[in-house]
Amino acid sequence: MRDLAMQAAGGIAILTAIIHGVLGETKIFAQARIEPAWIKLMLRLIWQCGTVAWVGFGVLLVAAPYMGSEAARLWIAGAAVGAYGVGAISNAWVTRGRHIGWVAMTVASVLALAGA
Repeated sequence: MRDLAMQAAGGIAILTAIIHGVLGETKIFAQARIEPAWIKLMLRLIWQCGTVAWVGFGVLLVAAPYMGSEAARLWIAGAAVGAYGVGAISNAWVTRGRHIGWVAMTVASVLALAGA
């Protein structure tokens, strides 16, 4: 059951990250009027750093049960819970709970904790 919780956390994390990246590109940066152009590009790339990091943590969460190391499993879960937890709290606070992202990151955090 721990393995399933850890892998579900990873799957949710990857899905959330992909949605974050796609919506950022199609809804936010496609309509944003940011000048000069290099600043818009820099902001887009910084936005996608979060996407890449969340996908990376998701992959690690999915792979953790196969690593055969309890220490690796705990470190991966702890780092993912820290990253997703801060993201969830920040998102909920800034949007006053009106954005679905904090729910997805909270679920990923809770499942990662359950799988640790």
